[in-house]
Amino acid sequence: MYGDAPMTGWAHAPEQTAGTRLLYTEEQRRRRDTSAWTLVQGGLAPVQFVVFLVSLALVVHYLLTGDGLEWAAWSVVAKTATLYLIMVTGAIWEKVVFGQYLFAESFFWEDVFSMLVIALHTAYLVAWFQGEAWLNFEQQMWLALAAYFTYVINAGQFLWKLRLARQEALA
Repeated sequence: MYGDAPMTGWAHAPEQTAGTRLLYTEEQRRRRDTSAWTLVQGGLAPVQFVVFLVSLALVVHYLLTGDGLEWAAWSVVAKTATLYLIMVTGAIWEKVVFGQYLFAESFFWEDVFSMLVIALHTAYLVAWFQGEAWLNFEQQMWLALAAYFTYVINAGQFLWKLRLARQEALA
């Protein structure tokens, strides 16, 4: 719910201009711009990206040389932890801005794809905790790369929405 108004269908959907649906209503934009969670998300996103780049380098190094397994494995754990953190805080941000924790209309497909990203990162953790009982170490690193591939796509989705939001603000 937004304030006292219940969420019902399209009643609170962002306005449309020239056939294009806007990302935010004026009230949603105000909540976005005044929320501390917007700053949290803006700070965590580049941190997660740096952790991703370091981990990607370590995973690729391991796959190419066979050296550095422990560093590579722990870096994927660190990347997964930052992903969980940004997903939880992102859900809180969505609740503050849109009135629901996930799957708000403006970010529905980004959230759907985020579930795949989380599933693959979580599958890595399950494999990592099991040692080589489920996947050998090389397969675990390939699973990490699959998770990272989906992360890059998902990050691109969110960057596209950031660009659209900036364009809306200028209009």
